[in-house]
Amino acid sequence: MIIGKSETELGLMREAGRIVAETHRLLAEHIAPGITTGELDHMADQYIRSQGAVPSFKGYNGFPASVCASVNEELVHGFPGKRKLNEGDIVTFDIGAQYQGYHGDSAWTYPVGRISEEARRLLDVTEASLYAGLALVKPDIRLFTISHAIQKYIEDAGFSVVREYVGHGIGADLHEEPQIPNYGLPDRGPRLKAGMVLAIEPMVNVGSRYVKTLEDNWTVVTVDGLLCAHFEHTVAVTPDGMEIFTKLNA
Repeated sequence: MIIGKSETELGLMREAGRIVAETHRLLAEHIAPGITTGELDHMADQYIRSQGAVPSFKGYNGFPASVCASVNEELVHGFPGKRKLNEGDIVTFDIGAQYQGYHGDSAWTYPVGRISEEARRLLDVTEASLYAGLALVKPDIRLFTISHAIQKYIEDAGFSVVREYVGHGIGADLHEEPQIPNYGLPDRGPRLKAGMVLAIEPMVNVGSRYVKTLEDNWTVVTVDGLLCAHFEHTVAVTPDGMEIFTKLNA
C-alpha cells in the first residue's frame, strides 16, 4: 500500500530533506584528493546530528556508517573508511536523515578533482535522467511512465540501466511502497496522488548493466569493473506537480 502523507508529515519530511541537502553541500565542499571517505562520513554524521536529526543509515540492517560512500565501480552501499580519494575518482554519497520520525534520502555522484571525459559524461547523463523522470511527476500519471523516461534517456546516451536496485516510497519508514524501477513500459503501474513521497534514483553503468555484491555483503560493484553513477532526490507529489525536498536552496 502506498502511504499518503498529511501536511504535518510533509512538513517534517521537508525539513529532513533540507538537512540531507545541506549535508551534501558540506561534503561537496570537502571532496578532494587525499581526504578519506571515513573523514567525510564523520562530517556528515556530526552535521546531521547538529540539526536535531539522526543518520537514517547508521545501524540500518546492520550498516556500520552514517552515509554510503561508493567509489568508481562501486554502485551503492559502499563503506566509508580509510580509503583516500584520488584525483580522477568519482564518488557517490548516499545520505539519509531522520527528523522527528520522518526520513529524507538523496544520493549524488561527485568528481574528485579532474575526471575523464567519459566520467563527466556519465555524471551528466545520470543527473539529467533523474530530472527527465522528475519532470513527469504529477497526480494521475502512472508510475512506470517515469521509469520509462529515465530508461530512455540513459539508453539513448549509450549507457546501461541497473535493474537490481530501484527507488522507493519514503516516510516514517526509510523504504516504503511503491518500488520505483528505472526501466519499464509507459502508462503502467499505480497512479500517483498528491501527498505521496517518492525517492527516485537512477543508477547507471558505463558498460554492462550487471552488478554483484562483494564479500562484505553490502558493497555493490559493476561486474565488468567499469564506472557507474547514482543520483537521487526525495520528492512529494503536489496537486499541480511535485516538490523536491532534497534540493539545495540558493
